[in-house]
Amino acid sequence: MAVSLTMFSTRESTQPPEVSKPFKTLRRCTISEVPVDCITLENAAKHIITALRQPSIIAPFLIMGPNAQLITLAQKDPRLYNALLAAALNVPDGISVVLASRLLGNKIDARAPGGELMELLCRDAAMHGLSAFFLGGLPEAASGAALQLQRRYPGLYVAGAYCPPLGFENDPIESVHVREVIAEAAPDLLFVALGAPKQEIWMHENCPTLPIGAAMSVGAAFDTQAGLRKRAPGWTHKVGLEWLYRFAVEPRRLWRRYLIGNAQFIYLVLRQRFLWSVEREDPSTLPPKIVHEPLSIEP
Repeated sequence: MAVSLTMFSTRESTQPPEVSKPFKTLRRCTISEVPVDCITLENAAKHIITALRQPSIIAPFLIMGPNAQLITLAQKDPRLYNALLAAALNVPDGISVVLASRLLGNKIDARAPGGELMELLCRDAAMHGLSAFFLGGLPEAASGAALQLQRRYPGLYVAGAYCPPLGFENDPIESVHVREVIAEAAPDLLFVALGAPKQEIWMHENCPTLPIGAAMSVGAAFDTQAGLRKRAPGWTHKVGLEWLYRFAVEPRRLWRRYLIGNAQFIYLVLRQRFLWSVEREDPSTLPPKIVHEPLSIEP
């Protein structure tokens, strides 16, 4: 399938909802105008827990994990782009982002997968008396993941778990119900597993007005924690081949994402490397932008 170069168009500006941004001093790598923080798993968990324990931070803050898929989709989806721009912390979720950062001259040392960061946050939340809410995943995945993590970290306070029906965001009644359930629980940490890019967009458009401390997108982490999806072997994480394992297990679902999506991501990185200046202004300091003609995404 041919890649249309018109899909990577210049963005114009709009104002996103207000969220907290407590992390002011982190070094960032910008990949096709999407900022990615140069931070390790342990440091990310430390920064998040420290921020949650500071009463001066009033509004919720957002934690997302840009990878090749999200950065590519953000070129045509203004809601996703603005969500990534509004995040207080964009952890490097994929190995492709790490490799791209090295080519672009602003090295990220290692990836920080969302599922692993979620587990570290649950560990630390248990030690500091912070609560967590689990939203999304396959049926029963949210409650299953919460139970597994609570068994592993007995001090973890689970404020709630809820798996909304597929397409709930298009149902006004169910959308209100989801917000009410979360608002009643008022967790310190809200883990959102609605799939990308739905989870990032939902967080950006809903979390700023919810009584929570922070929200984090975690993809399929509930499903693997609950044992509903097989976790990739540990060696694949170490060598950066988790994506290849997932593709081999679910080729019909993931072929478009990895074959076409990765080709588009490579184009973006090479364009930035050879046509743009390596040292670009951090987009988080600029007015957010609108991208025309949103990209249609297959589930």
